[in-house]
Amino acid sequence: MWGYVKWTFRVVVVLLLVAFFHYTLPQHDVVRITRTFNQLTTIGSNRLFYASPDSGTVASGVDEKRDIRFIDSVRPNGKVVVYRNEDTGWIWPPYFKYDSANLQAQASNMTSTEASPKWVMVTHYGWRMPIFSIYPNAVAIKPVSGPDATVFPWVNVIILIALLLIALMIRRMWLQFRERTIDPALQDAREAWDDVETRTDAASDRARGTWGRFKRWLGSFGSRSRF
Repeated sequence: MWGYVKWTFRVVVVLLLVAFFHYTLPQHDVVRITRTFNQLTTIGSNRLFYASPDSGTVASGVDEKRDIRFIDSVRPNGKVVVYRNEDTGWIWPPYFKYDSANLQAQASNMTSTEASPKWVMVTHYGWRMPIFSIYPNAVAIKPVSGPDATVFPWVNVIILIALLLIALMIRRMWLQFRERTIDPALQDAREAWDDVETRTDAASDRARGTWGRFKRWLGSFGSRSRF
């Protein structure tokens, strides 16, 4: 039973880490921009997936309204995708984006029609979940030669390798700390407990021997009374 609990915990942790990195790390889409616009959007329980509010935010109870920039686009396979265009500032995730107005102007300049397409690569993070009104946040746009353009995710590879090295270093430090500090303490505790058990057993043996001698002594009176 305990083994199932441990494996379930590990699987849950792995899934959470995968979801976290998939949401946070930059992704690249080749799309054709069809429209850019601003929209007053109500932010409520989905605020975790939006940037921090600025000084122009209008709050109303648990909800707030923001004027958010959006970018409509179409993938080469014909599926539509909508991006939000918000500054991230110095908060998480650390994209340090402050040029959402410039990015919106760039996107507007790259709009095109199906008859005369202009393909661009949008770098973004986040997910598109219509049921929760969640949009990926565009952080960069650049023109590409065509709908088949690709890019190797160097940033993702470098970040994941760096995090893996940090995790291995932390694990090594923990193993050394355990070997030098925790294991000796546990060994001392086990030896102390064994010593206590040994003394307890010896005391119990002595008590049983004393009680046996006492019973034999009492029995001696009974045997004498018969004569």
